[in-house]
Amino acid sequence: MTFPDIELPERAASHDAAEGGATAGPAARTRDEREALKLEKRLCRQVGQAIVDFNMIEAGDRVMVCLSGGKDSYGLLDVLMKLQARAPIRFELVAVNLDQKQPGFPAEVLPHYLQTLGIEHHIETQDTYSIVRAKVPEGKTTCSLCSRLRRGILYRVARELRCNKIALGHHRDDMLQTFFLNMFFGGKLKGMPPKLASDNGEFIVIRPLAYVDERDLVAWAEHRRFPIIPCNLCGSQDNLQRQQVGEMLRQWQRQHPGRIESMFTALQNVVPSHLMDARLHDFRHLQASGVFDEMGDKAFDEEPIAPPSVPN
Repeated sequence: MTFPDIELPERAASHDAAEGGATAGPAARTRDEREALKLEKRLCRQVGQAIVDFNMIEAGDRVMVCLSGGKDSYGLLDVLMKLQARAPIRFELVAVNLDQKQPGFPAEVLPHYLQTLGIEHHIETQDTYSIVRAKVPEGKTTCSLCSRLRRGILYRVARELRCNKIALGHHRDDMLQTFFLNMFFGGKLKGMPPKLASDNGEFIVIRPLAYVDERDLVAWAEHRRFPIIPCNLCGSQDNLQRQQVGEMLRQWQRQHPGRIESMFTALQNVVPSHLMDARLHDFRHLQASGVFDEMGDKAFDEEPIAPPSVPN
């Protein structure tokens, strides 16, 4: 059995789906419950498929799930807990939140939520907010410094909690945005990998939401009524290039449905011989061999466009 084989029981998704208002009739409630159950199954299937495809979680792993209080990390923890309960292997989850002493941050929300879930958790309090505000001039984006500070702290916490894997809540749309950011502003064909070794070589960092559409996470957060905590430190800044790229992708999706799926499929079908990086393909020593080569150039490339490989 693998993660994608896990089927959720046929049950009403939860009482939350039925609460469309006191005036909602039985038919409407049933329809909402059906849609919620379909969404739940899709999320579990896509996360399970990503875990299998990239061998993200193995038997005996102790996974630190980074929880920010946003929809993505809530969804990640929620789905991983569902898979953990039905998985053919045993692994541990530890939910970790970094309280950065952001003004107005409701420090009691996440501890209460995690205690309600009954999951092992840890709240790390570090005043990175003051450091970032002191170092970054007004009007400049804070993400670069903020992420470096967070990363160092979270690696230390993972070490102290004896975790060997760190799970982050980046989804498919985040990965595409990162690809275009690097191409537009960094001059690199480089995205956000689903799995990587930490820069200190000590941990494996995984992104189990790699196949998940952000719209599904929005819908799931509304259905589950997660206690969302807004952040005014990083992603909320108006002048972020990431926000601009995100809006570009959303516009493309509105005007050309399916384009996002096609681009995401392209990230999984790279042909170095048809790019220009001599470190990946030996153009310098390429010779005509007189032997048919399937990867050779053709007058017309009639290769059909493959359907998106992201699980539905």
